Formats: sequence, structure tokens, C-alpha cells
Amino acid sequence: MERKSGILLHISSLPSPYGIGTLGREAHSFVDFLAAAGQRCWQLLPLGPTGLFDSPYQSFSTYAGNPYFVDLDLLRAEGLLERSDYEGLDFGRDPRRVDYGKLYAQRIPVLRRAYARFRMREGWRGELDALFARERWLSDYALFMALKAHFGGVEWPAWPDAEIRMRRPGAMARYRALLDEEIGFHAFVQGRFFAQWETLRAHVRARDIQLIGDLPIYVPLDSADVWAAPALFQLDGAQRPTAVAGVPPDSFSADGQLWGNPLYDWAAMERDGFSWWIDRVRAAGRLYDLVRIDHFRGLASYWRVPATEKTAARGAWVRGPGMKLIGALQRALPGLRFIAEDLGYLTEDVTALREEAGLPGMKVIQFAFDSREASDYRPHSYERNSVCYTGTHDNTTAAGWFSEASPEDVRKAVAYLGLNAEEGYANGLIRGGMSSVAALFIAQIQDYLGVDGRFRMNTPGTVGGGNWCYRVAPGALDGALAARILAMTKLYGRA
Repeated sequence: MERKSGILLHISSLPSPYGIGTLGREAHSFVDFLAAAGQRCWQLLPLGPTGLFDSPYQSFSTYAGNPYFVDLDLLRAEGLLERSDYEGLDFGRDPRRVDYGKLYAQRIPVLRRAYARFRMREGWRGELDALFARERWLSDYALFMALKAHFGGVEWPAWPDAEIRMRRPGAMARYRALLDEEIGFHAFVQGRFFAQWETLRAHVRARDIQLIGDLPIYVPLDSADVWAAPALFQLDGAQRPTAVAGVPPDSFSADGQLWGNPLYDWAAMERDGFSWWIDRVRAAGRLYDLVRIDHFRGLASYWRVPATEKTAARGAWVRGPGMKLIGALQRALPGLRFIAEDLGYLTEDVTALREEAGLPGMKVIQFAFDSREASDYRPHSYERNSVCYTGTHDNTTAAGWFSEASPEDVRKAVAYLGLNAEEGYANGLIRGGMSSVAALFIAQIQDYLGVDGRFRMNTPGTVGGGNWCYRVAPGALDGALAARILAMTKLYGRA
């Protein structure tokens, strides 16, 4: 990679008068802000529809877009909404927090009004049929979402009709007819999401900015992905996982982290040339210029926890697909570039796999000064083929780190980075990454804004409690901030 820098900011965190960031005006304005600040990359979290606890890493589909990100003003410009359909509704009162409960109650009914107007247009059915033909994944996803609504929202292995759980042809045809209108609604929303995304991406390209997307290594059990291809996962005869994903205990967690995602049947995937993964990553390549492979170490070896366990403590390491999968992806998708999220408990096989694949790994400056264990995250130890972060979505903010870390860790950071109060400790942490040899440097927008740990995006191992809720305050992304970022970016040769 050439030397450059970028900013991590999820779509949901953009300013908006309607409760959550969208693909509309503020997203386009942020692209202009990036260009003014000399940034070459915009990194996003996964874009899929979210369910319980609102995590973008637990989506109902690896292909679909989040309905909340469909911009209402753009639907109005299409003639599908009136201002009175959505202005004045309570989407949440705090402009710096997403209120997902209010969004669920208010946003979906507004989208249904747009769908009702869409169905009044001549040729609407043909437009949906063309969409289904173009997006092969959409048929399963739209039916899956319609079935979830039909069965009261329960996860698919608990659907009362075994025939549709098992995808029997007769049941599939029967429910497609029964739920035709609801299926059409979910297809309509996806059509609008991707139309708005393509418009935004054209603006991104015109500004010579690259998009970095995040590909979660696992998909949740309650997803169209597992329902549509259960033979590719470690499930029993009742379609329940025999073992689940997680990470083992470490110095940060005595029980490890029990994620609960079903594990892949890698042997079954290998037998058909990893076509499920190739299709999945090809779809990501339509959205992004670079793809960050989340939990890369799980491709070398993964922590397998029996499904009966209550914590991740009693699991075992199992060999992953390694270069068999990565090689298949690189051969099938030669124009797509990857970043390996190689954080956490690393072993020699993980490093060897990343090096054999030729992928840049990740360095997080917040990890550089932890007094509990030795660290190779100090900038002087970086290699050029790496991506440096002040922190990821799972870390506190730069300002938050200095107030939350131990005094010993802070003293190490101050001495190493030459920090001073006049510059500001958070700005000094950014400088440490911006000046490093790493080809790509990424900072969270919260770090440039200097906000404290209350505005972090996520706290791993917790659910609810404000996770995934952070939003940029209206007016915060101004010319003065862009100029300050540009000055540092130029100073260290990344503009």
C-alpha cells in the first residue's frame, strides 16, 4: 500500500435529524470532509441489518444492507414519501446517541409507507422481479425476514413449522405465496439501500477516497445465511449448533468470550471449492475497495466451545482452513485487497498464515503501553506492510484511554510519545500513529474530536448499555477540524 491515512466512522454515527446516520446528505458531506482533511480512506463497520442488541457483527444477512441507513429525504425526492410521513416523529431526542428502540418503532412504518406508494407505480412488480434476478441472495433473505415476522420474531430453528425450517420445496412455495407482500417489502428496502449506496460510492470515487469494509468472520445462527445453507455449519439434526465460536480466557477475561456463533464445517466448504465464502467476499468487493477480515486468527486455528458450555473457558483450538481458503479467495477475486485483523492471542501459525498470504496486519497504539504483558505495538517495531490504529471500535477513545488506563501505562505512553498538555495527550497519541512507518494509519473520528470514553462505540463482552450508539454531534465536522487533520497528515507524508 502507498502511504496514506483515513478515519473510522460508521454510517450509524453520522449526524442526522432522524435518529441515525444514513446514506444521504451527511454521508456525502463526510466524504467532502475527508477530502478536505487530506484523508484517503473511510473505514466502516459491517453494513448489514441488525437484530437483538444492535451489533453490526450479528446481522440477519451477510449480503443485505441495514434498513435504518436508507435515507428518508432521498425517498421523498423519489416521490415515495411526503415530509409529513416522517418529520416530527420521535426518532430519539439525543443527537449524540442512537435510540434503537425508537428507531424500530418509528422507522420501519415509514419505510412501509414508501413501499405502499411504490406499489402504486406502474411496473413495480417488474422492478422487483429484476432486482431478485440480479441479486441471487435476495430471495432467501426476503423470505427469511418475512418468515421471522410471521412467526413472531423467534429465531428460525424455533419456527413451529418444521417443513419451512427444513426448506422443503412445498413449504417454500406455500410461504412465498402467503407472504408475498412482506417479501416484496424487504426486497424494496434492499433495492433502495443499494441504489443510495451506489450514489454515495460514486461520490467517494470522485473524491479519490477508498472504502474499507469489515467482514465478520462468523455469521449468527439466526440469519438467512445459516438457514439457507445449514450443511455448511456444525449443526445437529435439530438445526442447533454442536459447538460455537469464542475466544479463550486471557489476562483481560477469566472466562474468555463466548460469542455463540455457529462454526463452519470447513471440510464441507472445501469440497465445493469454498464457493459460499467466494460469493460472500465477492459481494463485499462490490461495496468496498479493501476488506478487513475480522478475527483473522480463526482462519489459522479457532476456539471451539461445546454448545452446552456457559462460558468460553472449556474449549479447544481446532485447525482452520488457512491458505486453502485465502488462496481460493485471492484466485477468484484477484482485484480485491484485504487487511488481516490479527489482534488478540496470536501464535506462530497465525503470523505465518498472514505472511504467506501477503496481507497487512493491524497495530493498535492503545495496546503499546499495557504493563500487564509484553507488547510489539509500539510504533518503532512496526513494519511498513501494516495498518496502524489509535484504537478500533472495540477500544475506548484516545482521550478515554488516558483517563481509564493505569497510571503506569500512562507514564509509559507520555515518555515514549513525548506527550505534553499543550498539544493534548489524545493528539499526541494520534501523532504517534500518523508518524509511524505503517503504510496506512486509521483513527476513530472520536479521537480527532477529543471526546472521552463515554463516546466509545463498543465495550467487548457486554450487551446493551449504549453499545453501537455513538453519533457525531451536529456541526462538529467543520473546516477548522479538517484543516487541523490536514496539517498533521501533510507533516507525516500521508496526504
